[in-house]
Amino acid sequence: MNSKLPDGVKLGPGDALIVADVQNDFLPGGALGVSHGDETVPVLNRYITRFVTLKLPVFATRDWHPANHCSFQTQGGPWPKHCVMFTYGAEFAPRLALPADAVVVSKGSRADREAYSGFEGTDLEEKLRAAKAQRLFVGGLATDYCVLNMVRDARSRGFDVFLLCDAVRAINVQADDGRKAEEEMFRLGAVPLQLESLAA
Repeated sequence: MNSKLPDGVKLGPGDALIVADVQNDFLPGGALGVSHGDETVPVLNRYITRFVTLKLPVFATRDWHPANHCSFQTQGGPWPKHCVMFTYGAEFAPRLALPADAVVVSKGSRADREAYSGFEGTDLEEKLRAAKAQRLFVGGLATDYCVLNMVRDARSRGFDVFLLCDAVRAINVQADDGRKAEEEMFRLGAVPLQLESLAA
């Protein structure tokens, strides 16, 4: 991580947490398991606790694919079949402590369209605007795909972004994909953050 961590970031009105795709199929042992992806869950839970305590909004995106989705290898895509809607693999990680009022945004629900970003083909932006969100705190899976693309889209839409560096993990199809993704997000203006950087 090449960017300097800020000190004493204070949460308040205008902040929203986005938990990206922490689903069973992306955890180790899942259909498209991310190495050490399960390690994000307890860290994300601590972020969630901070946001819930302050009555700040929590959003959770999920892949929600039809069985014939174009990203699947069976359909000529690059990935094994994963996160098929209404299956166990598409469910959020059992230990992920999403609050009852978390806003769930499903993506990739059209068979003929890929959607890495939570903004793509969804109403995430409208929901964030309705919540008066200005700063987005983004963590989850995977650094080099869904997190990267969501941060790109958030920055292009004018949101400030904090990347939760202790709560993301990469697929790393190539060994340094995760590092390159983080560097790109920082170039786009995302600020690296860890739990210790939050003000008490």
